[in-house]
Amino acid sequence: MRTVSSIEVVKDLPRFLAEVEAGEEFVITRGASPVARLSPVVATRKRSRPKVGQTLGPVFEIPDAALEPLSAAELEQWGL
Repeated sequence: MRTVSSIEVVKDLPRFLAEVEAGEEFVITRGASPVARLSPVVATRKRSRPKVGQTLGPVFEIPDAALEPLSAAELEQWGL
């Protein structure tokens, strides 16, 4: 890990970024004191999103009774 001054980094940031992309790490100093580390970001794996209509878990079925009209007693119970 190389040590560079903040002035050097400000003067030539694109070069330092290119080196970081290549795997290099830097400690940035202000005067003689280290203040930051410039290192590559570890890429996170993107989770794939399901396609429209694709199920993520077990398939479930809607019972036929769920689509039938309510009986008179059920309608009365709901105040309809």
